[in-house]
Amino acid sequence: MAFWKHGLLREYSGALEVLQQIIDPLIVALTGIFVYAMRVDEWPIQPHYRVALILSVLITALIFPFYDIYRSWRGSSIVRELANITLAWVMVVILLVVAAFLSKSGEQYSRLWLGFWFLLCWMALLLHRIVLRVILRVMRRADWNSRRVLIVGAGDFGREVVRGIVDSPWAGLKVVGFVDDNPNLQDSIIENVPVLGVSSDLEELLRSHDADEVWLALPLREEPRMREILFDLRHSTVNVRFIPDVFGFRFFNRSMHEVAGIPVLDLNVTPMVGINRVIKAVEDRVLSFIILVLISPILLVVAIGVKYSSPGPILFRQLRHGWDGKPIEIYKFRSMIVHEESEGKITQAVREDPRITRIGRFLRRSSLDELPQFINVLQGRMSIVGPRPHAIAHNYHYKDLIHAYMQRHRVKPGITGWAQVNGWRGETDTLDKMKKRIEYDLYYIEHWSLWFDLRIIVMTIVSGFSGRNVY
Repeated sequence: MAFWKHGLLREYSGALEVLQQIIDPLIVALTGIFVYAMRVDEWPIQPHYRVALILSVLITALIFPFYDIYRSWRGSSIVRELANITLAWVMVVILLVVAAFLSKSGEQYSRLWLGFWFLLCWMALLLHRIVLRVILRVMRRADWNSRRVLIVGAGDFGREVVRGIVDSPWAGLKVVGFVDDNPNLQDSIIENVPVLGVSSDLEELLRSHDADEVWLALPLREEPRMREILFDLRHSTVNVRFIPDVFGFRFFNRSMHEVAGIPVLDLNVTPMVGINRVIKAVEDRVLSFIILVLISPILLVVAIGVKYSSPGPILFRQLRHGWDGKPIEIYKFRSMIVHEESEGKITQAVREDPRITRIGRFLRRSSLDELPQFINVLQGRMSIVGPRPHAIAHNYHYKDLIHAYMQRHRVKPGITGWAQVNGWRGETDTLDKMKKRIEYDLYYIEHWSLWFDLRIIVMTIVSGFSGRNVY
């Protein structure tokens, strides 16, 4: 009974993952056949339709694993998983369309078949995941697929770990008790969890409380103690996990990897690696090209207006810090009269700034002065979405005043960003305003995804840049 209640799916989690990698391509094929039967009704299935179905299955099997669809769901968000499935299926559809275009076979397929298939398959993939999630959640609430955890360390960090588990009931984790060597904590209740004993009793506590895992929530300086615990558990087959107490710091893209056979804990790493870098590059190049084509008449009108507003060039060029802090040259429509400043000094625009031209004031408030930066995106210097690039002089000024300020350069700077759509744009005349902007920039980097980028782009289109400090 203990196996059934505590290990039903855990023992076969690897098999479940493989099964999912079989089911998804199967859904793609079956929905395609179903729609074919409804819309085309010619049997057997015509050869070119069979080719499309086989190709879609192969592409799905290759593309879906890149979107973290098959990793453990325990503790992860259903919304994020559905978003990843949506993005993965969109990528499959795009590749199928490209294949049809290159092979000049698009005219052979029914548009209704393609449209209904793409839509029905997307809905089936989502419904499948939702149903499976519901089943797993019911099983976990019934304690059929839960993991019982003993936490070594009842200090502040151990308590934070317990709160995280309690706040994530869908994770199927149950804390059965603390283990701590502090005599003052014995037989006490912390975060509604009892302190069961000391680390020397750990093996016996595992048996008496039917625990599946031991989590070491200890400071890094406790290495000798951890070695002792591992030695004491050398005869036990229980899972032992080390939860490093590094989460009170501002780190990015925290994850575990293996490099040259060596386990590595990432602390500060850019999210733009591997497939993420490819996705971001494709997003930027495709969208910026389309946008430049669409706004070309606006660019022409604004360029003429700037040229006749005051003597000087149409474009304002300035060095800013880009990805990894490397200097890049960005373009903007000139919104000020031509003037000179002391070397190394950049004066921010303020209300009623006499340097701003009449048309420049309109361009700055409407953000039209930023449009030439889509050229920077095509050049690969910037992204459509990312932290706004600050003047180099400002970076040198703020980097020692704001903790982790320069971490915003772990991605390419953007035309729009999470800070801008939340109102933190324009003059930063106080340190608190700049801190707030950096807070939003760092949040974006920590939580980057293609879905997040698209959300920011939509927010920018719908409401534009918000903020009352734009002069």
